[in-house]
Amino acid sequence: MIALASLVAGRPVAHGPLLEVRSPYSGQVVGTVVQANRADTERAIAGAAAFRATPTRYQRAEILEKTRVALEARREEFARTISSEAGLALREGRYEVGRTIDVLRFAAMETLRDDGQIFSCDISAQGKPRKIFTTREPLRCAAAITPFNHPLNQVAHKVGPAIAAGTPLVLKPSEKTPLVALLFAALLHEAGLPGPMLSVLLGPTAEVAELLVRHPEVEVVAFTGSVPVGKRIAATAGYKKLVLELGGNDPLIVLDDADLDLAVTLAAEGSYRNSGQRCTAVKRILVQAGIAPEFTRRLAERTREYVCGDPLDEATRVGTVIDEASAIQLEAVVREAVAAGARVIAGGNRRGALMEPTVIVDVPRDCRMVVSESFGPLAPVMVVRDLDDALEVANSTAYGLSSGVVTTNLNSAMKAIRTLRCGTVNINEVPGFRVESSPFGGIKDSGLGIKEGVVEAIKGYSFVKTFSLPW
Repeated sequence: MIALASLVAGRPVAHGPLLEVRSPYSGQVVGTVVQANRADTERAIAGAAAFRATPTRYQRAEILEKTRVALEARREEFARTISSEAGLALREGRYEVGRTIDVLRFAAMETLRDDGQIFSCDISAQGKPRKIFTTREPLRCAAAITPFNHPLNQVAHKVGPAIAAGTPLVLKPSEKTPLVALLFAALLHEAGLPGPMLSVLLGPTAEVAELLVRHPEVEVVAFTGSVPVGKRIAATAGYKKLVLELGGNDPLIVLDDADLDLAVTLAAEGSYRNSGQRCTAVKRILVQAGIAPEFTRRLAERTREYVCGDPLDEATRVGTVIDEASAIQLEAVVREAVAAGARVIAGGNRRGALMEPTVIVDVPRDCRMVVSESFGPLAPVMVVRDLDDALEVANSTAYGLSSGVVTTNLNSAMKAIRTLRCGTVNINEVPGFRVESSPFGGIKDSGLGIKEGVVEAIKGYSFVKTFSLPW
């Protein structure tokens, strides 16, 4: 069992109520965390806002690189911690550690990159012989609130760019998966990150998260999580920058000219990886009518290969969802769909927090399963007439995060890219495909159109200063 404590400016909180972290699979306590209170949150914010000894670009890059090397050496330990506290299959924990290593590598690279510009002022009759220069400067204090579904990589996507920008950060990870976040923070501090540049706080919402959102010294709030909470943050944050990455209801469109083997692979991986708990997971599979019977037959066969069970068993491909309540909710939306005329042709069974990978066909277009975000290993198949019908269905929800289109027709691909109202369109790939440095984010209820990914996130944690000199 892991015993940890909230960190204020790199120092453990000595006293406070204990948060027990339980395995979603076994129910056993896998770790404890000493929680913070309002005074700790105030101290963390004050320490961050007052910090002036920002390490140089080279020093920040070295800290990130040293952390990457340390994480490489302990990758199995971190992967097992993810699986233990989140219930994700061990292969997912290992994959997430690999992605986090990429975040650290790219953040270190971007730390050394100067994106300043130069503008000559004698290009106008109203100008004069001067030059205008731009440079980026860090914000005084940032806050980040991260979810349970990627407990390490989501943290790294907030922390790495903040360090690259030179901005002190107060992090509030999910109380369901705090262990790996605190272990990661310890690596950064051991690599030389000054204490005030990173605090990690667990505690009551009113004393930690709400205070971070409202506090006038916090200049940017970066949040990944549900739409209701994101909109509440937007309504209460006040005069500060917001980076909101909210939910998704991402379609995979399969046209009749698609490579069926590829389409089935993308549908299964997109629906079941990470137990389906990704904002960019495949939530709706829109299949053209002519190939729908063969596609669903193959998808059902492929689904049976996804062994669901003990997350720490090497044979397991799909672990639990985050808790039994979430699995019960998924079971309920499947039953609702069946009551409305849908049919389960693979999976559909629940045991505790384990929800089997499930293929559902004949799903009505107004069913809750496909109108809202179902956060689990469900693969609802909906038949569409043609590309136009698919695009209309794809755009019909309140979300606009990502999408995938499987086709061998370039014209169809280009029409989909132009028409789909979302932040990302991937052709012949799952909606969630990206590299850690590329821009990522959604529109509509999926976000404000402000992107994350290492390069864009650094912009969120900094501001552009303009200055001019005689020339």
